[in-house]
Amino acid sequence: MKLNNQTTNIIAACLLLFVFFICLFSMSGDSLTMDELAHLPAGYSYLTQKDMRLNPEHPPLIKELAAFPLVFIKGINFPSEIKAWKNDVNGQWDFGNNFLFKSNNPADKMIFWGRIPMILFLILLGFYIFKWTKEAFGNKAGLLSLFFFSFSPTFLAHGRLVTTDVGAAAGAFIATYYFLKVLKEPSKKNIILSGIAFGLAELCKFSLILLIPFFALLAIIHWFVGFGNWRKYLKIFIFVLLIGYVLVGIFYQYIVLNYPPEKQVSDTAFILNSFKIRPLANLLIWMADKPILRGYSQYGLGLAMVLQRASGGNTTYFLGEVSAAGWKNYFPIVYLIKEPLVFHIFTLFAILYAVYLIKKPFWKNTFTRMKDWIKEHFTEFSMLIFIGIYWATSLNSNLNIGVRHLLPVFPFTFSLVALMIVKFLKGPYLKLKYFVFGFLILWQVVSVIKIYPHYLAYFNEIIGGPNLGYTYVVDSNLDWGQDLKRLKQLVDEKGIEKIYVDYFGGTDAQYYLKTKYAPWWGTRNPEELPKGSYLAVSATFLQGGRGTPAPGFNQPQGFYHWLDEYTPIAKIGYSIFVYYIN
Repeated sequence: MKLNNQTTNIIAACLLLFVFFICLFSMSGDSLTMDELAHLPAGYSYLTQKDMRLNPEHPPLIKELAAFPLVFIKGINFPSEIKAWKNDVNGQWDFGNNFLFKSNNPADKMIFWGRIPMILFLILLGFYIFKWTKEAFGNKAGLLSLFFFSFSPTFLAHGRLVTTDVGAAAGAFIATYYFLKVLKEPSKKNIILSGIAFGLAELCKFSLILLIPFFALLAIIHWFVGFGNWRKYLKIFIFVLLIGYVLVGIFYQYIVLNYPPEKQVSDTAFILNSFKIRPLANLLIWMADKPILRGYSQYGLGLAMVLQRASGGNTTYFLGEVSAAGWKNYFPIVYLIKEPLVFHIFTLFAILYAVYLIKKPFWKNTFTRMKDWIKEHFTEFSMLIFIGIYWATSLNSNLNIGVRHLLPVFPFTFSLVALMIVKFLKGPYLKLKYFVFGFLILWQVVSVIKIYPHYLAYFNEIIGGPNLGYTYVVDSNLDWGQDLKRLKQLVDEKGIEKIYVDYFGGTDAQYYLKTKYAPWWGTRNPEELPKGSYLAVSATFLQGGRGTPAPGFNQPQGFYHWLDEYTPIAKIGYSIFVYYIN
């Protein structure tokens, strides 16, 4: 069965429209998640104040895009006189809470409009997944890769939120697309486009610093397999980086215009006080008040903060344990249980079929055969290299807080799996192959649609779906604060006059629950909870207070075991457990 370009493009447009509307409608009931509390107010401050004192650990582009619609909302109060803005060093959490929930601002309206550009950015990524895969591997592969994207619960979950993870995926994929294009056709136009794409990628997330060694490796291998002389590729590489970092400098220069130089210096010195690479820290501090270099100092500060945090880790729960140091098996297991089982089946098929296509023994003429294969399949090779580099980096990171950190490898994986499945759907047993293929496609559609609108809490059939997800992993894999407004609905429906809340997320619980809200925290003595009370606990805190401490973990532990004797009277969107204490 052949697909002409017109039919292919119509189906692709329908899939992208599906993504837009499913994200738009599913986000309406979600309250502000954890990272959005920092990102959205920070982006607004960059645009309106030209000051990047908040949230320097993430580049500005995604935050500014999210905040752009807020500029057109009349009457927003910017709390420039509060301590979190005037005196604190990176007072992002207090400022965000004050800006959204305590300054008489229309929080829900601001959150809604702040998320719209994120959905549009998600659509842009989907378009490029379809475009590149179609150009490289044909119409069917283009549509199948777009299907994997459109029915990816992780993209549907995070593509609606003001966070940088989808931006990282888009930046990596689009920048690689244009870099391969310039390697193939090194025109001035392609060099400029590649440089701009690289610069925008670096403005999306600091983890994409990996594109520099990745691009260098691609240029070297492209030369090595016989596509040209090394001087040409060296010039391309240098010009792409130069254009990209000029763009980075322009963006950063704008958002430090009103950042007082003396405060930038003191903030930088304070944040980098424990940074181990002292020559770099001292250089960034020195640059912080130099007019031409201030923007690059702020960029370097953010990069240093990310390096510091990735090595330091983050306290979280995983498979019954609580640790701040991370686990080597975290990302493989979370990827296995968080992504659709059907896609894992397709991936396994693709790998097995790729191995089958290696007809000769791999140990005969290996070097020559590999060189020839790379030359003929440089796009596939490049995608595999990026997947390998990013997975290796993730496995060595101590920052284990969500499958979302793997999103940059998803588009490349979608394209490669789609390519191999389309190749497999040829030859003998065609009717049987298409029957199985159709069954699997329908299975993934049903598994993703039926969890609407709770895409953040998606878990596949390997663990029985989302109901038991909290026993495996929490944080942004399940519970990021998205269900607080749904908790309010339960409280109103049941006529509860007062509820104690231990909430993990970006929303101010009192903003929605008002006088019905009473604060609770895990280490508080349970005897302080009156009989006949209602208690709501976020899964992240609940499991953090139940998990077994990992070796070396010395923070408070075991503080929620007393709830083991109670059965929740309700589970709000899989992430908030409500108890009646009698």
